[in-house]
Amino acid sequence: MFTAHSKESCIISKELAKNRVQWRFNPPSAPHFGGLWETAVKSTKHHLRRVIGVATLAYKEMATLLTQIEACLNSRPLSALSDDPEDISALTPGHFLIGSSLVALPEPTLQDLPSNRLSRWQHIQQMRDHFWNRWAQEYVQSLIRRPKWQHQTTEFQPGRLCLLLQESTPPSRWPLARILAIHPGRDGLVRVVTVKTINSEFLRLISKLILLPVPAAETEN
Repeated sequence: MFTAHSKESCIISKELAKNRVQWRFNPPSAPHFGGLWETAVKSTKHHLRRVIGVATLAYKEMATLLTQIEACLNSRPLSALSDDPEDISALTPGHFLIGSSLVALPEPTLQDLPSNRLSRWQHIQQMRDHFWNRWAQEYVQSLIRRPKWQHQTTEFQPGRLCLLLQESTPPSRWPLARILAIHPGRDGLVRVVTVKTINSEFLRLISKLILLPVPAAETEN
């Protein structure tokens, strides 16, 4: 932590004062004032307790696990990074921290291996994989809208950035795609669209797609 009179603290204080940053704190004993971010904290604590269970972790092991979980949380897609239909990328919390999205080294999953066959390092990675599997599914479900098939939807339009439903996605990797074209049926309802990923183009049912949120101004337009 920075002390009150350290060089780094003075630099940060001057920069905050220069940009007229004002702090607004929640009242004591009122975490619900936090809204969305407190919901994310609650979800993280919920899954973290169940992933760790009765295991006893050393300080460095706990710090390693929390750092990897932090990377998972800060890799979640928030909205499209640009309006360019060729850009298959999303804005993430990592962009506000380091200026780009967070990435993790590809590793084989350890979810299905018995814990007694794993080393301490592998055991931490297995906890990370279990947390990712639980939390990522919950986050994806929070983005899904369930319109009835009988109603016309105008949300699936060319250029929209979306997530592809895939159960085998590794931690901190989100399968993103752009909608290139829609294919209405004989009744005029859109059930199939053409999407473009980094590697290819293919047809996909809209039930297998999750649209990322767009700003309210764009929705009104």
